[in-house]
Amino acid sequence: MPLKDKYHMSADQNRRLAKQNLTRLVYTNSRFEGLTTTLPQTQTIIDGLGVDGVSIDDINTIVQLKRGWQYIINDSSPFTFDKMKSINRIVALYDSLDPGAIRTGESKVVLASDDTYTPPIPNETQERKYFDHLINQNISTTDKAITLMYHNMRNQIFWDGNKRSATLAANKIMMDGGAGLINVPLDKWGKWNDLISDYYRTGNMEKIKEWTYINGIQGINL
Repeated sequence: MPLKDKYHMSADQNRRLAKQNLTRLVYTNSRFEGLTTTLPQTQTIIDGLGVDGVSIDDINTIVQLKRGWQYIINDSSPFTFDKMKSINRIVALYDSLDPGAIRTGESKVVLASDDTYTPPIPNETQERKYFDHLINQNISTTDKAITLMYHNMRNQIFWDGNKRSATLAANKIMMDGGAGLINVPLDKWGKWNDLISDYYRTGNMEKIKEWTYINGIQGINL
């Protein structure tokens, strides 16, 4: 079903909302990498300080997520495919074989039931066409953002950091359109993991799109 925008803000208002919630957004996104840092620990790391018991790798993940969010918050120009690559270059700086580059080798995703999904090797020309076609469709900002996010996650278009990069790319679209933010609450991640695993297996995006629309869109009614 078509997804209508739930929120109607200016782009500047939406960016301020993201800036005010930066720590919580980074805190949630860090769970894609299995981090267990608390919200106060995340804030401390964002403030530029170390935290006892948190590894350098985990600190780097949080710092690069912060930089990724700052990149999309501070960028007011239209979103492009190359900016999507720039997001990955930031968030996967310390994880990827080639940060910001489209994957040219095999990848494997472990699903919720411990089975695996092997996505095809992406073709950059085709991915650019998909992106341009989606961005120019006559559908809501929210529909474009959620569709791109899950397309990129399942196709694993980058070497690493695909969930983080896809989430930030989707939120760049949301902010540009003043449609709020996509941020699935952590207490709903059990269901989300089941849905994303089912989507990886089947390629059918509708169920997880509708669920995310109901549970994962945040904003302010002005």
